[in-house]
Amino acid sequence: MNHLRIRSAANFRAAAAIVCIVGWLAVAARSSSAASSFAGVPLIPGATVRAKVPLSDLQKSYVSEGGNAVPSHTVATLAVPRGFDPKKTWPVLVVFSSSDHQHPSWYDLMVIYRGPALAEGWVLLAGDGPAPAPRVDSSGWRAGHTLAALDAMHRSFPGSTKWPVACAGQSGGAKRASYLAPLFAVAGYRVAGIFLAGINEERITEGYRRFRPGSSFLDTPIFLSSGERDMIATLHDQTDVKNAMKRTGFAEIRHKTFPGGHVVVSSHLQEALRWFRKGS
Repeated sequence: MNHLRIRSAANFRAAAAIVCIVGWLAVAARSSSAASSFAGVPLIPGATVRAKVPLSDLQKSYVSEGGNAVPSHTVATLAVPRGFDPKKTWPVLVVFSSSDHQHPSWYDLMVIYRGPALAEGWVLLAGDGPAPAPRVDSSGWRAGHTLAALDAMHRSFPGSTKWPVACAGQSGGAKRASYLAPLFAVAGYRVAGIFLAGINEERITEGYRRFRPGSSFLDTPIFLSSGERDMIATLHDQTDVKNAMKRTGFAEIRHKTFPGGHVVVSSHLQEALRWFRKGS
């Protein structure tokens, strides 16, 4: 099994360098490629780019949660498969990192999700605030920046308003993904699935009751990936999460285990993405 995990500042710098390189390649190909662009940044199929995108008034109100200063923009990161054609329909994986790891969602996108998701033909997207870090890394902060990134995608590719969206996170990122998925449904996005790895606290019920996406949201596919030797989110914890979701009424839950710890297993991620895509 391929276990993917965030490890060090060196990894962070390496991921940043990769984004810079692929972004530079996209810009370098401006005159020679007929590829589309994302928020004004030339986009080559198979590449990953980052762009500064604006926040709407509603999104600014979200990011100010907890007393945060409202930044001038969102940093949106987009990765697309090699065969990407914006005129076609593509599933989109929206990535959330954990506050505990103290790095942005684009880092998890690059290090954990990019390879497996691109191999399955998914577009990946993350929305982050610019440096420095916010006063409070609140759910509102994550929601506002993610919605701004989604808006940027829709402006760049008008047909993407109909693309299915799945949310993914590991550890604290899984809590964010599950809590905010109902908000995205209320905002008009077709939530095709939720991938949760190493989650030790059930948050989707809280999000469901707060944002009220309707009873049809209870049919959203949810994939739980649990390490049998995970000491941060124990197998018992994650089983409790599953049972709490069932009590709320969530009907489409797959819970798979693997002989490992607090990591993301790429085979589970790919299995989940295939399930979500089939259902969408």
